[in-house]
Amino acid sequence: MRIGIVVGSHRQESESGRVGRYLQTQLQDLGVETWLRDLGQDPLPLWDEGVFGGTARADWSFLPALSAELKATDAFILIAPEWHGMVPSGLKNFLMMWGGNGELAHKPALLVTLSSVDGGATPIAELRMSGYKNNRICYMPEQLVIRNVGTVFHADDSKNNPEAHQYFVDRAAYCLDLLVEYARAFEAIRSSGKASLEQYPNGM
Repeated sequence: MRIGIVVGSHRQESESGRVGRYLQTQLQDLGVETWLRDLGQDPLPLWDEGVFGGTARADWSFLPALSAELKATDAFILIAPEWHGMVPSGLKNFLMMWGGNGELAHKPALLVTLSSVDGGATPIAELRMSGYKNNRICYMPEQLVIRNVGTVFHADDSKNNPEAHQYFVDRAAYCLDLLVEYARAFEAIRSSGKASLEQYPNGM
């Protein structure tokens, strides 16, 4: 079992990254192998169709290795801060990169959004509406919307709001347990042969 975490904030030291590392630790405590890609610390170039013809304007030599890493992953956590009521462009760019090769296809994903205040819901709506058509990633019905993120998930407990922190610790544990079960179940879907991308490489 291998679960990948994609941190969608553009900031180098972000609350999204802090939450991602917390969730990574919780998964590792469950015995799950993990990897984390923080798009603030390790950004990707904007998608360029010139990649297919060798005329890309950026260095895409990393692409085969990242593709292989994604293919070897059973499930994902996508973390998006709410910026101006939207998902950061870096995360949408990540989702646009993958299509008919099946890197994300028919694999469950837990959506995690966060806000420094009492927000965070609009990125959930945006991602559920888009971002899955060609890559075929499958968003779980469960989600985590972490409001007032500065008050939870700190290693220094004095920085946490006790009531909010415990609620989100418990809710995150529930979501991670469920994500692991989804990952196990979706293995059967991918191995059935019914989810082939050869006939219809692009979604409708």
